[in-house]
Amino acid sequence: MKINRSTLSKGIGVLLAAGTISAQAAAATSDQPNILFIFSDDHSTQAISAYNDQFVSTPNIDRIANEGALLRNTFVGNSICQPSRASILTGKHSHMNGVIDNTSRWNPDQTIYPHLLEDAGYQTALIGKWHMRPTPTDEFGYSNVLGGHGGQGTYYQPEFIDNKGNVTTVEGYSADVIADQSLEWLEKKRDADKPFLLKVQFKAPHTPRRPPLRHLELFKDKIFPLPDTLFDDYNTRGEHADKAWMKLYGMSGEGINAFPPAPTTPERKQIREDWLNSLSKQKRKAFDSWMSRMTDEQIAAWHAAYDDINVDYWKKIQKPPYKVRYGKVPENEKKIRAEYIYQRFMRDYMASVTAVDENVGRLLNWLDENNMAENTIVVYSSDQSFFIGEHGWAEKRYMYEPGMTMPFVIRWPGKIPAHSQPEAMVQNIDFGPTFLAAAGVKTPEEMQGKSFMDVLTGKESDAQWQKERPTVYYHYYMEGGHNVPRHDGVRSDRYKLIDFYSQNKGKGWFEMYDLKADPNEVNNVYEDPKYKKVREYMTTELKKARYEYKVPEDVFEAPYPYMTRKERRSLGY
Repeated sequence: MKINRSTLSKGIGVLLAAGTISAQAAAATSDQPNILFIFSDDHSTQAISAYNDQFVSTPNIDRIANEGALLRNTFVGNSICQPSRASILTGKHSHMNGVIDNTSRWNPDQTIYPHLLEDAGYQTALIGKWHMRPTPTDEFGYSNVLGGHGGQGTYYQPEFIDNKGNVTTVEGYSADVIADQSLEWLEKKRDADKPFLLKVQFKAPHTPRRPPLRHLELFKDKIFPLPDTLFDDYNTRGEHADKAWMKLYGMSGEGINAFPPAPTTPERKQIREDWLNSLSKQKRKAFDSWMSRMTDEQIAAWHAAYDDINVDYWKKIQKPPYKVRYGKVPENEKKIRAEYIYQRFMRDYMASVTAVDENVGRLLNWLDENNMAENTIVVYSSDQSFFIGEHGWAEKRYMYEPGMTMPFVIRWPGKIPAHSQPEAMVQNIDFGPTFLAAAGVKTPEEMQGKSFMDVLTGKESDAQWQKERPTVYYHYYMEGGHNVPRHDGVRSDRYKLIDFYSQNKGKGWFEMYDLKADPNEVNNVYEDPKYKKVREYMTTELKKARYEYKVPEDVFEAPYPYMTRKERRSLGY
């Protein structure tokens, strides 16, 4: 038992729980499965062909789903990077684990599922994007995580920090390097006599979405279908929706890899000078940092792939309809620029996704080649999904479906039926308990999540699960982040209630959606008398969730912490 992993203030109850865990560890057997947990950042469910095949092909992620289960009702409790990661580790919602937004500091002295697996005989490792502060020390037996850029890491020549504080820079593309290091750990650094938990965490496709050299022009001529709500007017939503800084219309050049061309002709030399002079100090610094980090070969490849379209972009944005304007802009003008930005954004986003999928395939192939596929649970997920044009946005944060959902596919041969698609609503707080159940470890009472392994294996029906958990809870705390207000809410299998409690001078703004009649969430029916009973039921469920999950009352009281632009930039986003 390792008492330093628990705070003494929790008293004798923690010691008793730890004693129970020690007894479980003593009973560990060789039947425990390995766990390969592959994780990415901002990967939309719609950008996985097993979920939706109209945008991109992801044959390796699809393979996991086809040989196991695909869950369409997996939800994050707080749609932003650090909080989601902390909830997965602890099995607790944000207010309980202390990581409520991207400014929060991670407290390593709390119960996390990797430690419980270690106590049960597992070896654990994390390689890739950690994105919490501080960097891990003893959270995993081995860790090597991306450093720099506010913990985001870089796409080219990524910097790594291991659990001993050693810093190294590796030449290559981030997703490839993370897979390389993961395979090296599997081949050379793990103890072959122990089961393992290996978390492989990619940066892609997080902004600024930079594909590998091999895919710079993969979707160059691709015309992606437009989302139904790309030109959403936010008619029944609160004022917050139209004011959120997430619109494709306003996306800067960095978001679509629009950068000054190489000075190969007099015209391009002048464009380059004018472009660089137009950049703010912050954006010029970011551009110089990116270019100086790449090799000559990489820079040449990027210019070869992008200069022609970027020269065209520069000429376009000198005047409407492509130049961003504020105030009352004609709708047709907005649409022309938004659609142009959408197509460029999607090409880079999907090329980054393709690189992730390729490296998922490398990991799956290694399991096959080493006869380890049968007794290894493989999961692919992301810290949250992402708006890829829905409602005109490219971000997450909101409780609307593209922000609240998470991709989740899982394979465990002989245990989880192939081609299965459970409909149970699960959350990221449930991931850890599910892994613990697979290893034969009891979930501690302090964890708010619960195992859905019985749902995956068919021992528990969707209806049984829903009876115990009729709704899932959501709470976004980062007031001011991308100008999105704080809000919480609950989602049932058909309805969603959102309380934007920091709006309307603290009186709140409520939105409710009938997801069956209105899957795109464009018709707020909160005040509709036909939905009176539904509103009453969902309001009761929200109050119940706040009580059962022990949400402090003071989080609903003003003043709410607000992040300035300068503070956000200092944190790398």
